[in-house]
Amino acid sequence: MTEAPRSTSISRRRFLQGSGLAATAGLAGCLGGSGGSGLDELNVAYMPIYPDMQYFVLEEEGLFDQLSVPVSGKKFSDGPSIVQASATGDFDVMMFGIVPAMIVMDKGIPAKITAANIKNAMQILATDEFAALWEEHGSDAFAEFEAEKGRKFTFGTFPPGSVPDILLRYWVQNTLGLDPEEDVNIKGLGGAAAVQQALLSNNVDGTSIMEPVPTVIDANDAPFQSIAWAGDFMPGQPAAVTLMHDRLRQDNRDLATEFVELHRQATNFVADDPDTAAQHASTVIGESALPVETARAALDSPASDFITDPHDIEGGAEIFADYAQTLGKTEAQLTVDEMFDYGIYDSL
Repeated sequence: MTEAPRSTSISRRRFLQGSGLAATAGLAGCLGGSGGSGLDELNVAYMPIYPDMQYFVLEEEGLFDQLSVPVSGKKFSDGPSIVQASATGDFDVMMFGIVPAMIVMDKGIPAKITAANIKNAMQILATDEFAALWEEHGSDAFAEFEAEKGRKFTFGTFPPGSVPDILLRYWVQNTLGLDPEEDVNIKGLGGAAAVQQALLSNNVDGTSIMEPVPTVIDANDAPFQSIAWAGDFMPGQPAAVTLMHDRLRQDNRDLATEFVELHRQATNFVADDPDTAAQHASTVIGESALPVETARAALDSPASDFITDPHDIEGGAEIFADYAQTLGKTEAQLTVDEMFDYGIYDSL
């Protein structure tokens, strides 16, 4: 069930919390500002997921206050909900998965990716029992599993065409040389919570998933382990991105530049102060769902590679564009030029 968007308006006069980032308070003035640009606020759509870490830092550190206009953030439970809401053209910035971002662009909504949020975010988890087979037989382990169990290995992950689903299909087909339709069973579940529950209850044999789920599974001593990491078989694997509407990206370039510069500062903050970043993630996602200690442990994972430079995900984005079109998520296979605007980042 899709959660209705919740508006969280952030005042420009909000008190800047005590942190190293507060020292950058003069950013808007240094960049020239965007006063009189035609936008009197920025509407930002985001998801309470780990790969949107920059949003958590921007909000909780009060960095949005440094923009020339106030920010109104709306939280959505999943990417398809943002895609649906984007049809109205209300959002200036959308921070979500690259596949729903492609769908938005394919629908003709004028927007491009101006920043990446994370790369190499996915891990392939399997049961400890299968991991032993994998260690001995490699890709043949799936056939060994089927011979022993009398059924195919079942992956439970996000719905078909999602980032985790496409990454999993790519790994099975292009890295292992197997058929994702014939040699394994890929079961589309809901979001991260559904995948996590399926793992903890042993209802699936493995998954393709991003942090903090692998860390939560490990903390609960569930019998699963990582057998592959995206950084090894698809370096630069894209996940969450920052998509900008053309009225910001083109018509209000100074303001767009301010936003991407703050995004970069938030990325650096995660690297420089992971303890506080973990607290912010727990606050925004919810401490009951993501305790601070779990959020902090997840930051030590190689799958928590937060970035801003959109160039870093170009190769992976081309692969994802191919799969998105093949799986019917987009009508056309988007090109790099259609997906990305590197100019803003390159101007920083």
